[in-house]
Amino acid sequence: MTSVSTQDPSPHMPDREIGEHAFRLCQTLLRIDTTNPPGRERAAAEVVAGELAAAGLDPITLESAPERTNVVARLRGTGELPPILLTAHLDVVEAEASAWKHPPFSGVVADGCLWGRGAIDMKNMAAMSVAILARLAREKPRLRRDVIFAAVADEEAGCDHGSRFLVENHADLVRAEYAIGESGGYTLHLGKATFYPIQVAEKGICWVRARVRGEPGHGSMPREDSAVVKLANAIARLGEKPLPVHVTPYIRDFVDGLASKQPAPLRSLLRRLLHPAIAPHVLRALPDRSMARSFGAMLSNTASPTILRAGAKVNVIPGFAEAEIDGRTLPGQTEADFLRELGAVLGPEVSLEVIRSAPATAIDSVDSPLFDAMRAAILDREPGATVVPYMIPGFTDAQYFTRLGAKWYGFSPVKMPKGLRFAELFHGHDERIPVDGLKWGTEVLFDVVRRFCQ
Repeated sequence: MTSVSTQDPSPHMPDREIGEHAFRLCQTLLRIDTTNPPGRERAAAEVVAGELAAAGLDPITLESAPERTNVVARLRGTGELPPILLTAHLDVVEAEASAWKHPPFSGVVADGCLWGRGAIDMKNMAAMSVAILARLAREKPRLRRDVIFAAVADEEAGCDHGSRFLVENHADLVRAEYAIGESGGYTLHLGKATFYPIQVAEKGICWVRARVRGEPGHGSMPREDSAVVKLANAIARLGEKPLPVHVTPYIRDFVDGLASKQPAPLRSLLRRLLHPAIAPHVLRALPDRSMARSFGAMLSNTASPTILRAGAKVNVIPGFAEAEIDGRTLPGQTEADFLRELGAVLGPEVSLEVIRSAPATAIDSVDSPLFDAMRAAILDREPGATVVPYMIPGFTDAQYFTRLGAKWYGFSPVKMPKGLRFAELFHGHDERIPVDGLKWGTEVLFDVVRRFCQ
């Protein structure tokens, strides 16, 4: 492999070699189908482990089940300060290939982007992290912290075979004071201003089975107490009536940061989102429905019906009908709070059973040397931008790594052009990452790790 320069690049000059390494590795990983279920991350894990070994590191591969492979590697520092953990998951969600412009596992470069399922979520972070560890392993700078990298399985299905397995069975390998994972550090364009959100909190989960019972009967004689009809009416109410607004410190900081750079009319409109009685009306009035959905998810517990079940024969009215609901809870909101709000909308005839739950995670304070390093690395390259703390509406491997005491930040940086929205690429058709933006993000993350650990 080509040798690397030991000279630090200028903050304003691209470090082409480390960016090219990340690009090549990301392209390789995108060509490996790790759709979860079933996952089968082993092939991708072997590529990651091979790259790390080639750089002189000693990666450890750990399987929680056949082909559910995790990789952990540690670059030793002086030990003066506790470690930092970089982490990325190797599994991806399914892709409807017929709806894609380019095949989802082709890793093709087109229109200035690298296309493939996982380009944003989150094989890009795996590639960047490996390129950074490889560079540090070859240059051998004096680092006061160990740098750990964990490439994990199964995040998309709940983390059982990945971060949960590592935390519960191999905690000493991944224990760290700080952790960096998805998602943040991407370009967000709003009006004429440019922002870079850094994740400091994420919502919890409360997945629920909602069931309604009714009298069964013959399909030729409709019943007013049909379980299917009652469930359908309950789910329709859920679509019409959002759950109550709760303004957390995380959404307040985010909205204030965005509003500070907007002209007066938009600034005033954004700040009205911080008033619970007014926020629902503002959300309905926003012409950009993608933006309205994002803000709505940050302002409330949310409940999305995703699976419906009822009956087995077309001529039999079933005795019960059920729905599975993807619930997400805000920091400060409990499982009981969510069930109470959900039950108030669905009605007393609907019984609720929790399938799986986990609390929200959040940083106590964004004031930290790591957040400062992230802000500095961004502003060195884009002085006119604004860095804002952010809460994501989904969950990540943070729900397990933080159980070991890690302070988690979502920061997988990528420079996005106007018109290409980072959030809409998650789990969507035509997932892709700008090639130059991936290389830029690798340089930024390398800068952060080096600043923070030296």
